[in-house]
Amino acid sequence: MTNTIPARDQMNSELFTKSATAYAAIDLGTNNCRMLMARPFKGGFRIVDSFSRIVRLGEGVAAQGRLSEDAIKRTIGALKVCHAKIKAGGARRIRSVATEACRRAENGAEFLARVKEETCLDLETISPQVEAELTLTGCAPLLDVHRPHALVFDIGGGSTEVVWIDATHPGGPVARDVISLPHGVVTLTEDFDGRTDTGEQYEDIVDLIDSSLSAFDQRNAISQAVAKGQVQMLGTSGTVTTLGAMHLQLSRYDRSKVDGLSLRFSDICDVVNHLGTLDHEQRLQHPCIGPRRGDLIMAGCAVLDAVCRRWPVGSLMVADRGIREGILMNLMIEDGLSISDATANNYPNHPQRDEQE
Repeated sequence: MTNTIPARDQMNSELFTKSATAYAAIDLGTNNCRMLMARPFKGGFRIVDSFSRIVRLGEGVAAQGRLSEDAIKRTIGALKVCHAKIKAGGARRIRSVATEACRRAENGAEFLARVKEETCLDLETISPQVEAELTLTGCAPLLDVHRPHALVFDIGGGSTEVVWIDATHPGGPVARDVISLPHGVVTLTEDFDGRTDTGEQYEDIVDLIDSSLSAFDQRNAISQAVAKGQVQMLGTSGTVTTLGAMHLQLSRYDRSKVDGLSLRFSDICDVVNHLGTLDHEQRLQHPCIGPRRGDLIMAGCAVLDAVCRRWPVGSLMVADRGIREGILMNLMIEDGLSISDATANNYPNHPQRDEQE
């Protein structure tokens, strides 16, 4: 997917000159390898280059306990592209993180050393708590400060993180509790042998996720706060953004229309029911899903369904942002910059979807 070419007057602005320091962030998940490079701009930042590719690093990890050679080669190939873009853009500050696949794999440390040798990138494996904090930092501008509590969740490839948030804290939204479930779209699809369509297997996934959230719910009295209308919900993941795009009936994915979209639970049900009527080939060919997500989407829908059933907030905010944006904001703040927002308007050159789709 090619990026939009900046207008000539933009090219002459400070944003696209060497005088503004460039920052880069890489988020290597179980399913995707993503990179953003940005420069500070008017209290926020603007993306000057980006990359995203589905690599399925965690393919087979649940069963074998190791990263496979094929998955490693796919991932290193993507990371080499990231390194080349970062080098060409002259980024001075870089942070690269890896999540569930590397946390779980017994050869995770060996993989990180190989990445360093072959791509010159220093990847660090972060904990679920750090992952949740970075996601919150990246998504915080979308939260409504007038609602006291928020549930932010990220349905990943190898895990699902749910964060219980104090949204009215004077210093900005604060995570009060975090749970990381060892269930994501890749692992669930593998665990259920690809049979994740609406039906018995779909409901089995819903039940699995719901039972996994029970203790987290009880210790934070989340259901009680939901019943009082005190909770907002925000979802960030390929599942949520895909459902948002499908609800809007987009002919192709468009981040500017999806990021910040308020999606009613009834709308989610309609889209999930529609997905249930499509066969495997139709999902692969859908312009908002694509051939590299088609076999994973229903597992993600089941996780989302479980979250919505347990906490019937009524609507959720869709976020096409997360860890990478959180990293960029933190790096800039560490350098003494005043970064208060990273809004959708600051993404004129952000790719519409993963590079290979």
